[in-house]
Amino acid sequence: MQVICLEEAAFYTLIEQVVARLKETHGEEKEKWISDEQAMQLLNIKSKTTLQKLRDEGKIRFSQPQKKIILYDRDSIDTYLQQHARNTF
Repeated sequence: MQVICLEEAAFYTLIEQVVARLKETHGEEKEKWISDEQAMQLLNIKSKTTLQKLRDEGKIRFSQPQKKIILYDRDSIDTYLQQHARNTF
């Protein structure tokens, strides 16, 4: 068995490079704006009416670049879910 010793700075540099490589190869970068299907999946809802209600009440951000295309802000959906999370005992 071989033991490899690294200085702390070299270790953290190596970890950063590994994480960057994994993001590149697996495409884990999250999109800022997502479709209604993706938003419904994140929110675990089945109805477009419920999604529209959340949008109309200003609970999640959206953008409408064209008349029939509505995109949702992933960060606002994450924030909405965090606000409605319950802490365990």
